[in-house]
Amino acid sequence: MKILVTGSAGFIGFHVVKALVANQENFVVGIDNINEYYDIHLKYGRLSACGINEDEISPDKIVHSSEHSNYHFGQIDLTDFPRLLTLFCNYQFDYVINLAAQAGVRYSMKNPQAYVHSNLLGFTNLLECCSHIKIKHLIYASSSSVYGMNKKIPYEETDTVDTPVSFYAATKKSNELMAHAYSHLFSLPTTGVRLFTVYGSWSRPDMAPMLFANAILENKPIKVFNNGDMLRDFTYVDDVAKSITMLLPKVPDKYADSPFYRILNIGNSQPVNLLDFIHTLEDEMQAKAQLQMMPFQSGDVKATYADVSKLVDCIGYRPDTPLSEGIKSFIGWFNNHHEHTAYSIEEL
Repeated sequence: MKILVTGSAGFIGFHVVKALVANQENFVVGIDNINEYYDIHLKYGRLSACGINEDEISPDKIVHSSEHSNYHFGQIDLTDFPRLLTLFCNYQFDYVINLAAQAGVRYSMKNPQAYVHSNLLGFTNLLECCSHIKIKHLIYASSSSVYGMNKKIPYEETDTVDTPVSFYAATKKSNELMAHAYSHLFSLPTTGVRLFTVYGSWSRPDMAPMLFANAILENKPIKVFNNGDMLRDFTYVDDVAKSITMLLPKVPDKYADSPFYRILNIGNSQPVNLLDFIHTLEDEMQAKAQLQMMPFQSGDVKATYADVSKLVDCIGYRPDTPLSEGIKSFIGWFNNHHEHTAYSIEEL
């Protein structure tokens, strides 16, 4: 089957591509605009790990992987509708996995236009292309941030999500509404996956695990918001990639609760106190962290906790990698790649 993965040079996109190309029955095309939100060397490193040579990449070329005969890559921005539509017409994709987005909660308060451009305009173009060639199933990344000020935990997909506390969350909720419109109007099967605090190797430099590991390595203080009174449902990236690939053939049909439309949580369902997370990093790195206690930050939430019973019912799988195991893998990778992971939280 022919599968398009957008955001394939990104953190989660990279891992999804690796999972898909391992099956020779899949033919995968990845696209990414390779923007400069963070060090592009990390993005090129992910592409190289999939057999895509940096020197061959250009906006007008599709590159064939040197390691996987079933993987192609193109530097394409979702906001370039003519190029995107041409790609869809040329490859006639069966499935699309959208992991392209402007990420970052705090950055959305500084540059909301970037989120409108990528998360709204880009997603609109993708929906149009999917509808045009009548793909079998679109899976797209939403976020646990859509639960916003919801005080009930664990979070269930049926909970009200009308109170986002960041512009990033608002764009993700908008994606869910836009997908519902296309499912309703054009019978386009869509599944939105609300991802919960994903971590692991090749992660973004602006994410907490990377910020904390860099701070510990360089003996710099870690900003601990709300004085550490935070719970996060840390979910290992391989579990997320496995869940998404297993969802591909599970297509919502006209008999679904909302015809052709579905929302699912993907989380570990074992929320961890932020200070315990830092202590796990300390144990694995065999170093002590300097903690700088900070007040609660605007745009943040105190706790995230996923109810994944609907995911389990759908695919028969539950993300379950223990934090200690996931952190061990992450630090093993970090120790060999930290030169491209430095990122100051002041930049957010």
